[in-house]
Amino acid sequence: MANQPTLTISPDKVFFILVKAREFDAKEELSDPDSGSNPTDDNAIDVLEDRSDDPTFEELAGAVRGLNIDEQLDLLALMWIGRGDFTPEQWKEAREEAAGVAHKHVTRYLVHTPLVADYLEEAMAGLGYSFEDLEKNRL
Repeated sequence: MANQPTLTISPDKVFFILVKAREFDAKEELSDPDSGSNPTDDNAIDVLEDRSDDPTFEELAGAVRGLNIDEQLDLLALMWIGRGDFTPEQWKEAREEAAGVAHKHVTRYLVHTPLVADYLEEAMAGLGYSFEDLEKNRL
């Protein structure tokens, strides 16, 4: 792609956040909040329930918080492109809009956006990045 924007966030970091977002999206409402059962007894089914001390949420939020501001803004612009608010050709405009968002709210906004993993994947595909290729290169 001739006009492909230069990202400050690596595709690997986007992929990691995308995977963590998918894991978090797979969570279900609590079915038994007072469960004291042993994971061995219930086939570890409680791991799929959304709890306030959810390590998957903490890992996702921590990954976003751990990015520098430019990487966070790239991630935000990518989400908007994937959601259809901007086209890949409007990268510069999306990035400028992201820069207008207060830094302290980026993590909360991204983590609590439904379908954020799908939006990130869509944006990266639109920019010519394939997560299948990234995965093959890791092996």
